[in-house]
Amino acid sequence: MSRRYKIVLAFDGTAYAGYQLQDNAATVQQRLEEVLAYLDRRPVRVFGSSRTDAGVHAHGFCCHFDLDKPIPAANLVRAMNSRLPDDIRVLKASRVRDDFDARKDALGKEYRYFLYNADILPPHLAPYWAFQHRPLDIAAMQAAAAHFTGRHDFTSFAANPRRDISSTVRTIFSFTVTRRGPRIVFAVRGDGFLYKQVRSMVGFLVRVGRGEERPEAVADLLARHPARTARVPTATGRGLFLWKVFYGRRGTHLQTVRR
Repeated sequence: MSRRYKIVLAFDGTAYAGYQLQDNAATVQQRLEEVLAYLDRRPVRVFGSSRTDAGVHAHGFCCHFDLDKPIPAANLVRAMNSRLPDDIRVLKASRVRDDFDARKDALGKEYRYFLYNADILPPHLAPYWAFQHRPLDIAAMQAAAAHFTGRHDFTSFAANPRRDISSTVRTIFSFTVTRRGPRIVFAVRGDGFLYKQVRSMVGFLVRVGRGEERPEAVADLLARHPARTARVPTATGRGLFLWKVFYGRRGTHLQTVRR
C-alpha cells in the first residue's frame, strides 16, 4: 500500500535549469526522483507546487509523491538530505491525505525578489541578489507596486509559456517594496502567477524607480492589458525566491517533522 508524502524544500537554483524535468539539463525534480528511487527501490514521480525558471531559488517549495515503503517522516527528512546535493535540502516532511496535490491544492504563493542597489555588489551575495547600480526612487516603486494588487489581466506582465493556459487573469493579494540600506526586497503574494510574471513586475518597477516610467503606468497597462513588449523587461532570475506556498485543510498533515 502506497503512502503520500508532502515535503518542503529549500534550494539554490544556480546549478539547475529550473525545477521541472528536462531532457538535457540538471533539474531539482531530477535530483529528488533519483534519491527517492534509491530509497523506495522503484521509480518515484515527484509533483511540484509550481515550475521555476533556470537559476531561480526556493525557500519553501512544496512537492508530493507516493512511496511503497512506510518511511516515518523524521527518517525521510534525514534519508533524503543524506543523499541530496548540498544545494537542495528537505526542511520538512509530512504524511498527507492520499488525494493531496501540491499544485492543485495550493491556495496561493509568495515570491520574494532581492535587489542590491549600490555601486558594488559584494561577491558573496552575487548568487542570490540581483544588482542595480543606478539610484532608485523607493517611494515611486512602492506607489507602482500598489497598483498590482487586486484581480487583473496580467498579459502585459507575462512571457509566452509555450503551452496552453486557460486564463491570464490572476489575483495579487499584496505587493510590498522595502528598503534597508542598499538591500531592496520585493514581496508579492497571489493566488497564482503566470510565466515570468514576478520577474516582469519587478523589472517594470525598477524602470519606475529609475524615473523611466510613472507609477500610474502600471494601472494603465493592467487596464488595457496589451500584448507584452520590450517596455516591460524581465528581471534576472538570480534574485528570485519562491518563498512560501499556502494550503488549506487538504494540506493538513498526519505527521510532520521539521529539521
